[in-house]
Amino acid sequence: MANCEFRPVSGDKPCCRLSRKGQLCLGVGLLVLTLVVVVAVVVPRWHQQSQRSQWGGRGTTDRFPEIVQERCVNYTQTLHPEMRHIDCQNVWDAFKGAFISKHPCNITEEDYQPLLKLGNQAVPCNKTLLWSRIKDLAHQYTQVHRDMFTLEDTLLGYLADDLTWCGEFGTSELNYRSCPDWRKDCSSNPVSVFWKTVSHRFAETACGVVHVMLNGSRSKIFDKNSTFGSVEVHNLQPGKVHTLQAWVMHDGRGDSRPAKFLQCVKNPEDSSCISEI
Repeated sequence: MANCEFRPVSGDKPCCRLSRKGQLCLGVGLLVLTLVVVVAVVVPRWHQQSQRSQWGGRGTTDRFPEIVQERCVNYTQTLHPEMRHIDCQNVWDAFKGAFISKHPCNITEEDYQPLLKLGNQAVPCNKTLLWSRIKDLAHQYTQVHRDMFTLEDTLLGYLADDLTWCGEFGTSELNYRSCPDWRKDCSSNPVSVFWKTVSHRFAETACGVVHVMLNGSRSKIFDKNSTFGSVEVHNLQPGKVHTLQAWVMHDGRGDSRPAKFLQCVKNPEDSSCISEI
């Protein structure tokens, strides 16, 4: 590189002027500095961008923010008007704040605590219905018995049911391309941690008789790795829950009168329903 020097200029006022070599040197220096800044800022972001499509799970559900807020309004204004005091904008802000800009494999239950406080909801004693590997039938049951509640019949479960979400690390954006899969990538992802957190609270606040619907058609009726087996059953409070009543379903047929009633509502022509009538 050419030597850089200041050349004094004669006159009454002291000043200095760069020679042509000095100007060239300064220009090259500024160019190098600019390139260093670009590399320091752009390359890490490019690297982050390249990582976004490498997660093993499906990306954030299309229109995720709108769906969550629409569900909140429908739940609090129509389905459960006793909860219309809840501000759905605050609910969305707390939901988003739990995971946005954070690394999607480093989410904690603590991140969702502000959302849990806003969505605090008491389920009446004897009205809690847990389920394991038999979601559709459990929900069909609570649609008939509307005074019973699965987790998805509460506000927070209703907001997130069947949705996927995660953010872009270090930005305010959602990742619509891919999100971490709990098997392939990590278990501390936004969706898995959410369901673990709200399931913990749902079981912890249950009281009286708690019902659980299990799938008897599976090789493991009680699966210790399911949400029921790993989270909910461990957080039922003995001081508040005096009975855990299991309804075991076999190939769509239940071993209990409530389950059989549901089956007859769905299929009144079934021979077992006719014989009982």
